[in-house]
Amino acid sequence: MPSAILLPPRILFGRVTGWNDHPLQESEESKVSDDDATGSAVASGVWPVMVTPFTDEGEIDWVGLDHMVEWYVASGVAGLFTVCLSSEMYALSREEKLALAEGVVKRASGRIGVVASGTFGDTVEAKAEFVLEMVETGVDAVVLLVCQMAEKEEKDTDWKTKVEGLLNLTHDTPLGLYECPSPYHRVLEPQMMSWLAGTGRFHYHKDACRRLDWIEEKISASRNTPLQFLNAQTTTLLDSLRMGADGFTGTASNFFPSLHDWLCRNFDNPLADELQQFLNLVDPCIRHKYPASARYFQSLLGVEVGTHSRVRPVEFDEDDMKVFSALKSSVQVWQSKLGIETAVEAL
Repeated sequence: MPSAILLPPRILFGRVTGWNDHPLQESEESKVSDDDATGSAVASGVWPVMVTPFTDEGEIDWVGLDHMVEWYVASGVAGLFTVCLSSEMYALSREEKLALAEGVVKRASGRIGVVASGTFGDTVEAKAEFVLEMVETGVDAVVLLVCQMAEKEEKDTDWKTKVEGLLNLTHDTPLGLYECPSPYHRVLEPQMMSWLAGTGRFHYHKDACRRLDWIEEKISASRNTPLQFLNAQTTTLLDSLRMGADGFTGTASNFFPSLHDWLCRNFDNPLADELQQFLNLVDPCIRHKYPASARYFQSLLGVEVGTHSRVRPVEFDEDDMKVFSALKSSVQVWQSKLGIETAVEAL
């Protein structure tokens, strides 16, 4: 992997107004200050499921990766989840998975956290071996793919037995959880979440259960443990934050993470419900031609990345361009309304 580069002078990365200096007060019930108290390796806030930039030839675009990381940092995110489904992880080789994680860690340079998936392999032993390789890249936690720990027809007891084996083989490596929908969607029930949180080994959880009753129970189970509960669903985000969720880690954070950052910090503000309605309204839009659409939208903001995808090659026609241009304008209106500085300014 090429060494990190300096950004070209034509792009200036700004910053999002910080939580402490924002004119609107942070909600008193926010759990942001609880990270150190619970000993979590993962900070509260927004954790985009990072898309991978590719060249037109289909290789990882390391220059684009550096630009992308800088944009995420400037947008106020707490960390990045790389080598995930949005990263097109199943289309990456073993070597590329490790190089990608290392590249993100190096560019982030301690300014934000980084986690990456690591349970690849046909056996528990093979998965554990890869976890130990992945943690050597410098990530803060290695994420366990829930659907990869047992076959679809296997029971939760079988799943738990395999996870126990992985825990034993990976020693004290900080871990995470991801209810990945591919190749099948296995959702953790609240009782299982309670056991996982109680082990003290898990620090990050990307929740995709889409059930508010379970979300509330899972949040309760994670309290006073290192496990940070991060919602992956846009439409339940505000409700989950008011229940005590630690942040957001959905696909929409690849488009306008500064808005999610504001909502995570100001969920009791009178504008929070209005912002949530806007996020709900545009959520179907961002799924159009995803994940290439995320790279296309970032390019509209000034991030130097292309739209090539290994898993879903697409082209953007005139209608697409109009839709995403309108989305960009709407996001900028909201940023202005909330006092958020733009993350990228073309000089």
